[in-house]
Amino acid sequence: MTVVADQPAGGLPEFRLRRVTQYVQDNLHRELRLAELSGLVHMSPYHLSRLFKRSTGVSPHRFLVRRRIEQASALLTAQTLSIAEIARSVGFRTPSHFTTTFRRVTGITPSVYRSDGEAERRWTHTSPSLATATSATDTR
Repeated sequence: MTVVADQPAGGLPEFRLRRVTQYVQDNLHRELRLAELSGLVHMSPYHLSRLFKRSTGVSPHRFLVRRRIEQASALLTAQTLSIAEIARSVGFRTPSHFTTTFRRVTGITPSVYRSDGEAERRWTHTSPSLATATSATDTR
């Protein structure tokens, strides 16, 4: 079996993987369908899904959701937008769907994530040892 240098054994060729992942990152704010992603790399949706998972370890949908949650986490830390605005900006139609998905992925709600980050930053600036002690005893 010959393995091409830019393609993992049985996975998506590197240039196609980069194209899909960059497209996802650039379009987090809107609805993305598997058919759209597969058309981008001229593959059937089933074939793209199978090879994408082989290359990344996750399905295209799970990859998209994780990227949305990562972007939302950064926006929550910035504290400039409401949770509803953040939800819309990362492609969720409703704040409740965003909150449910965020909790499923991270284990906490967006508002708890935001307030924990604020408390962590406040404690870190006043006393690094207290911030460490607080996070070490946190049972969430």
